[in-house]
Amino acid sequence: MMTAFRRWRTRLYWTWRVWRWERERRRRRGRWGLALVVAALAAAAGLAGLSGAFRGAGEIVGPAAVTDGDTLAVAGHPVRLDGLDAPELRQNCRRSDGSPWPCGQMAAEALSLLLRGEPVVCRVSGADRYGRSLARCWSGGEEINARLVREGWAVAYTRYSWRYLPQQALAWWEGRGIWQGPFEHPEEWRRANQR
Repeated sequence: MMTAFRRWRTRLYWTWRVWRWERERRRRRGRWGLALVVAALAAAAGLAGLSGAFRGAGEIVGPAAVTDGDTLAVAGHPVRLDGLDAPELRQNCRRSDGSPWPCGQMAAEALSLLLRGEPVVCRVSGADRYGRSLARCWSGGEEINARLVREGWAVAYTRYSWRYLPQQALAWWEGRGIWQGPFEHPEEWRRANQR
């Protein structure tokens, strides 16, 4: 005759065994599901002809060409630098003495100098309304986004991210790039100069 304690202990033991068996079965099933999803995504990327440019889940790697002060073409894919806003190509700023200068063209040239002809690695975080990939990019081990803001050729795009506010404060304090005089923020300039 089994005592109440032995019955309780036996029930507990078998409950634990069944729970463990179920957990292992779910874990094995989950691994297969994940493997199938990864394989399907890899096959889709290969069929779309993206396997050479994309490395990992959200990276674009390759040579880059400057489109404007905050947009690149990396391995043929348009990439918008995330978290910053640079002056537009046609935008002019003013120096401290009031004379105008082409800050949009200078920002694009500064971005071109940062690239130094080296391959660029961009980690994609999403896409903007124009279909460009939003990304943080690196060249030569240095983050291009942060450097562009720190050198004063772009402003932190605080509507979407506050990541580059410290770099913007430093550029403002030292009067670098567009911070050497009064200027219209790129977003306001675009709104006022719509085509």
